[in-house]
Amino acid sequence: MKDARPGPFQLRYWDGWRLFSLAVALLVVISLAVVCLSWLTPAPEIWQHLRQTLLARLLLNSLWLVLGVGSLTLLLGVSLAWFTATCEFPGRRFFSWALLLPLAMPTYVLAFVFVGLLDFAGPVQTLWREWFGRDAWFPAIRSTPGVIIVMSLALYPYVYLLAKNAFQTQGRRAMEAAESLGCGPREGFFRVALPMARPWIAGGMLLALMEALADFGAVSIFNYETFTTAIYKAWFGFFSLTTAAQLASLLVLLVFILIVVEQRLRARRRFSTARSSAHATRLPLKGWRAWGASCFAGGVLLIAFGLPVVQLSLWTLASYAEEFNVRYFSLLGRSIGLGLSAAVLICLTALVLSYAARRHTDPLTRGLVRVANLGYALPGAVLAVGIFIPLAAVDNILIALGESFFGWHLRPLLQGTVVIMLLAYLVRFLAPGFKPVEGAMNRVTPSIDEAARLSGLRGPALLARIHFPILRGGLLTAATIVFVDVMKEMPITLMTRPFGWETLAVKIFELTAEGEWERAAVPAVALVAAGLIPIILFMRHSEK
Repeated sequence: MKDARPGPFQLRYWDGWRLFSLAVALLVVISLAVVCLSWLTPAPEIWQHLRQTLLARLLLNSLWLVLGVGSLTLLLGVSLAWFTATCEFPGRRFFSWALLLPLAMPTYVLAFVFVGLLDFAGPVQTLWREWFGRDAWFPAIRSTPGVIIVMSLALYPYVYLLAKNAFQTQGRRAMEAAESLGCGPREGFFRVALPMARPWIAGGMLLALMEALADFGAVSIFNYETFTTAIYKAWFGFFSLTTAAQLASLLVLLVFILIVVEQRLRARRRFSTARSSAHATRLPLKGWRAWGASCFAGGVLLIAFGLPVVQLSLWTLASYAEEFNVRYFSLLGRSIGLGLSAAVLICLTALVLSYAARRHTDPLTRGLVRVANLGYALPGAVLAVGIFIPLAAVDNILIALGESFFGWHLRPLLQGTVVIMLLAYLVRFLAPGFKPVEGAMNRVTPSIDEAARLSGLRGPALLARIHFPILRGGLLTAATIVFVDVMKEMPITLMTRPFGWETLAVKIFELTAEGEWERAAVPAVALVAAGLIPIILFMRHSEK
């Protein structure tokens, strides 16, 4: 009997759900294609200049960044996760959640705090010279080790969070099995626990390294040349979008290499996903080991979060009266408005995609939904270029058509508007918004729908009275994450904003570019406070 279901080459196959999924997936694909196809338009003079002066340094700096941040986040994240997940020591319960707090600190805020403290004119070096003389050696903060340490302090929570979950899942049973085979604690950790947690650790490191390669604010403050700073200079320095797109394609290639390496680390391995059982069988540390673990966790937390918060508070108190004025309400309003607009747009998009994947389980629809969520792997600077170029081309076509057929002298409709920013945010942050919504959607089982229909509920009434209460938690989580991420996002905002349009993140960039650390503390405090919201929500959720 012939199958009556329509295929992808038939018009009736493409209902509204599939067409919407196709549109969002095309937005991601076009952004990436524009960046990669930029090589069809060579810019030999600018590239000759880049090859002679900059390219080798970009590659070398990126390599150091990957190696350095990868090694340090691995060391900090795994060791802290191991202690808090499997050992008992003074303060373990506090450090278990408090070590996530540095996630609320944008890398560029941490960068200008450390540069302001440790640079030549900063209070630490000044005091150092008073104590040990003017010629006393002091390590330079604006250096490769400096940027690696600062980025690692901001990004280690990615590894810590995933590794801790992995170690909690293993519990003590894996170590007990290793001990029964004659392994000591150290040998059991390296030969059993660490290999079993490898996929989670690799996933955390991938996130940390992608953030490091995509970072723009911190490396700008350190004057550390990377692909993101080069993309910005090519766009706004050389006014060459083509060169910016070509540099962005090289950055995409580096991110792709990282993803391939991470996937190979997971290949051909299967791991248990049993529920946590570590809480009852943690290894009690005694004597100097117990206090050593407390000091290690406390030291990392103090340097990565406590010290920056204290310094930001002192700078804010010193500059608040002079710096804070009515204009800040405008900056705050724009940041909040941008975050709310992006949160609404992304939550609605995630909701429709979740319904599309629920209604149509065929490979093509699921593939479109998966492609739509790939934008999170693209750095903000790349997306800014990939979104701006096609929309600028659409503008130019509309202007040419208006002049040719009607004699109209149109102005650009999309360039210089927040539409480009919102589309770039949609591509960049759809994945973190989609995951909570998809998780909540999985709770809407077919039996719930059948029971509701038997009660006479259909269409909007079914959505309002049955689905929405179940999805509300996932939507709230998604909106919170997107809101805070958009408020902190710097490259997309900086590169696609309308002329003269400022937000808190842009204000921080402008002030730190001039070395105005105290003045930059006022908007930075607002951003850190906003960043704490999803962290607190996550911790409350994980404790349930």
